[in-house]
Amino acid sequence: MLDTDTKRRIDTARDILVGKVPDPKSQVEQITIALIYKFMDDMDAESEELGGKRKFFTGDYARYGWAKLMAPSLGGHEMLGLYGEGIAKMPENPGIPPLFRDIFKNAYLPYRDPETLKAFLKIIDEFSYDHSERLGDAFEYLLSVLGSQGDAGQFRTPRHIIDFMVEVLAPQKSETILDPACGTAGFLISAYKHILRSNSSSPSPIANVACDLPLAGEGRGEGAAHRPGDLLTPDDKGRFAKNFKGYDISPDMVRLSLVNL
Repeated sequence: MLDTDTKRRIDTARDILVGKVPDPKSQVEQITIALIYKFMDDMDAESEELGGKRKFFTGDYARYGWAKLMAPSLGGHEMLGLYGEGIAKMPENPGIPPLFRDIFKNAYLPYRDPETLKAFLKIIDEFSYDHSERLGDAFEYLLSVLGSQGDAGQFRTPRHIIDFMVEVLAPQKSETILDPACGTAGFLISAYKHILRSNSSSPSPIANVACDLPLAGEGRGEGAAHRPGDLLTPDDKGRFAKNFKGYDISPDMVRLSLVNL
């Protein structure tokens, strides 16, 4: 469930960008890139706290870590250079999976105003995620600013229509689900949630089913019976997660769909 603080932060981030980035889709893209950048650093920090190691910002890429980016001693122009260089080089980072490399592909900073970037990153710094579902709540609200009609004739289907159509189609775990004009991947996510619900030992309301991709080695230990999709074996999850295919005419939409998924 989207909380008021998250909504306020996203609205503030858009207000900061609007003078330099007037196009709503570009605003969404810039906020998306910054959120993922921060989210990767949060995951690195959590890994260290649990006794593990960083994997996203290591080696030559350690200099782009969020703490270094937000250091009080860093000047505005230095921050501008470091962040712009960081998002541009992230697709080459060997420590991040292909999904993240695709998200950062062709990413760039469309303005060169240090004060705008400093105010923008200060708001992004207020976001803290210990679970991807919270990132999903923020991103879903962010996508709502795009409106219903795209610039290439795309139409964003309302959520209740998507869920109704998926319920009628009733996709199964062994089937391939294709959306040839996926937009922000709403149909694919709804289909994924449907399969989880239909393979659960207890029914789960649509709104409460998280859409996290299966984690490697995810088990079925204590508490698993209360998780959507608990009747799916690890092999089931591995196979059916590969059955989701999506395409879109807009590279920007592909980027947003990857983050949404």
